Amino acid sequence: PEEESDMTLKECLDECMEALDLFLNNHFDESLQMLRPRVNESMYHALIYATILEMQAMMTFQHDDISNAGNTMKSAQEVCQRFRRKSPGLANKSEGDSLTEVQLHAEVCYAECQLQRSALTFLQDENMVSFIKGGIKVRNSYLIYKELHSFVKSHNCHKGPSHVHLVGGISFGIGAFNLTLSLFPPRILRVLEFAGFSGDKEYGLSLLQDGATGMNLRSMLCALLLLCYYTFLTFILGRAVPQPLTTFASETVPLPYVIRHVPSGAIFLFFAGRTEEIKGNIDEAVALFEDGCKAQQTWKQFHHMCYWELMWCFTYKRAWKMAYFYADLLSKESRWSKAMYMYMKAAYLSMLPKDEARPFGEEEVDLFRQVPTFKQKIAGKSPPTEKFAIRKARRYKASCPVRLPVPVLEMMYMWNGFSMISKRPELTEGMMQTLTEAERTLLESPVNEYAVDDRCLIHLLKGLCLKNQGLLQDAEESFYRVCSSEKKIRFDHYLVPNALVELGLLYIDQGRRAEAIKVLHKAKQNPATLFQLREEGENVIAYGICAFGSIVGAGYQISTCCVWRRGSSA
Repeated sequence: PEEESDMTLKECLDECMEALDLFLNNHFDESLQMLRPRVNESMYHALIYATILEMQAMMTFQHDDISNAGNTMKSAQEVCQRFRRKSPGLANKSEGDSLTEVQLHAEVCYAECQLQRSALTFLQDENMVSFIKGGIKVRNSYLIYKELHSFVKSHNCHKGPSHVHLVGGISFGIGAFNLTLSLFPPRILRVLEFAGFSGDKEYGLSLLQDGATGMNLRSMLCALLLLCYYTFLTFILGRAVPQPLTTFASETVPLPYVIRHVPSGAIFLFFAGRTEEIKGNIDEAVALFEDGCKAQQTWKQFHHMCYWELMWCFTYKRAWKMAYFYADLLSKESRWSKAMYMYMKAAYLSMLPKDEARPFGEEEVDLFRQVPTFKQKIAGKSPPTEKFAIRKARRYKASCPVRLPVPVLEMMYMWNGFSMISKRPELTEGMMQTLTEAERTLLESPVNEYAVDDRCLIHLLKGLCLKNQGLLQDAEESFYRVCSSEKKIRFDHYLVPNALVELGLLYIDQGRRAEAIKVLHKAKQNPATLFQLREEGENVIAYGICAFGSIVGAGYQISTCCVWRRGSSA
């Protein structure tokens, strides 16, 4: 068909752009109401409607919402299928010449539906069959995007009135695949590239930048992926650069269309706050996150993203009760990681003086003991940080538990929080005071089985503070003190390899390349290192490839195993 029901392709795209504009300006229900009447007849109405429902499901994490979003996306894919050319493939020149603009748009919409359905499949079921099905959807989506990308560059492609939206969709797909796959460890990436996939980070970023800065339907998705990469992934994976947004939001590169035109949108207020947080402007970040919460009340799940960041902002300021307040809100309202929220509540209470009243009458020991009961799995795997919290909370199972010395600062390290305060000397000094007090308490306490581990943790964190303060020799000595205690550590075996990694990064900053390589190799070979997570993941990848041929699907599962702060970078 040349038209989508009684509307032309251009009219459908214009109405979807209007609906998307409503969504970005916090009018979520109005956006869905505009799209809903045509979801059974217009591929773009169906796709955008299903995409919004999927975003909501990802935030609520409710099984019913995920199931509903999956069914809606499946229906959208069926609508797209009706507009696709019956014979597969775009390579044949004679057939390619006969492709209409609507058919080309149907291809890119179909690929996007498959990609989004795969994400829901991974979340919805944890069994291997669903895992393989999701992987197959990812692979099929990639092949369509790849073929479209080649076709639109050829002389056979006719540029219709809505060509900019077609190119935007392809830029999003190819850019997202290249960027995502580039984050995989080199061994896995080589296997994926051998199988026909591409993992060129710079190329992916350039395509997403082109898509985000143009006025097309996928501008928002391109912008969101770029913002997620620069403000989150680079920090979680330990690949952050000193100025993470220089190539994305500098004066020489215009901000994406959607950000410039929706300055009060809740989504982009959140990312604006995150950007200020990265710069060390904590008060400005707090104000933006609070504005993000005030901007809309329809989707409370947006608030949860802000609550999480507000919790860390007040952590950096050592406002333990305020941080506890947001952890408490998350534990009551959000389903994403209740074990983590409960652990953080207990951790903040443990930072308060013993004689200080606890909010709501809660006690940290009771909260720590509840942490394991909230364990969950995502895509068949428990999130690494959640497993870490559960393991640390085990200490409180004893009738007379030995308290954790600085659980908040330890988790702050896991989320790369010390880099956030590196440009704020007063915040680093505050953390150093907390660590010094904790160290004094340890020295005054009776010796116990956790004593060496706790002292080494404090040395590691003090080393980070000293590095932030420019006292590099003192920082090096702190890291060495951890490494020299390797045989005495009984429980927290991650401390030594992480200290080696920090030592290696310190050497890199000083230009001591040979020494850096030596200690990083030693960290990687440590039998207790966090890098084991990556090695286990590579085995999963190999198994998936050999047994099922579901290459990218297998890769997705291991991505949940590589969220340790330095796991992939070293």
